[in-house]
Amino acid sequence: MSEVCTTGVSGISHFSFRNVKKEYFLRLLLPGVLGGVLGAYLLADVLDGARVKPFISLYLLFMGFTILYKAFRRASARTAERTLFLSGLGVAGGFCDALGGGGWGPIVTSTLVARGNHPRFVIGSVNASEFFVTLAQSVTFFLTVKEIDWRIILGLVIGGVMAAPLSAYTVRKVSMRPLMLLVGCLVVGLNLRTIIPYILRAF
Repeated sequence: MSEVCTTGVSGISHFSFRNVKKEYFLRLLLPGVLGGVLGAYLLADVLDGARVKPFISLYLLFMGFTILYKAFRRASARTAERTLFLSGLGVAGGFCDALGGGGWGPIVTSTLVARGNHPRFVIGSVNASEFFVTLAQSVTFFLTVKEIDWRIILGLVIGGVMAAPLSAYTVRKVSMRPLMLLVGCLVVGLNLRTIIPYILRAF
């Protein structure tokens, strides 16, 4: 629910800095909303998101290493832009985002960047469309979840709204290779942090 505010500010910022590519934005929008509503409903009434989380993290870890690999390749060897199955990716991203408590950006952004699309326009478009995905999820959660801690939401809104414009500006100014390295390291680091406790518990 806090993401409704943060992604709203983020989306406006990315539009202002011309980081949004219309094709990405429109093709992700409705599929993302559908996947998000389905995931939110299943999380509230049927599934346990904690059980799904490690599998999502393994996928994202692979995507993170793929991004780093492509960032270190020579510019001439980089993969050409590919946007196949963008709608399916939107459904999967929205579904996992609602089910795992955060996956729209990591899943959709990581996959598109790993396919060779420019990080600036991927990040901008994915963030702009995320507002509508999180809005749909929040309405679903509000109708199905009985207890909501508004203090947590307020804290996340304040921090997210402050950070969003700075992030959009950074994406516009940083060139492709450093941006890919930044995204790749962030994705790998966050998902190692998620997976390592599961590995330690297994032993």
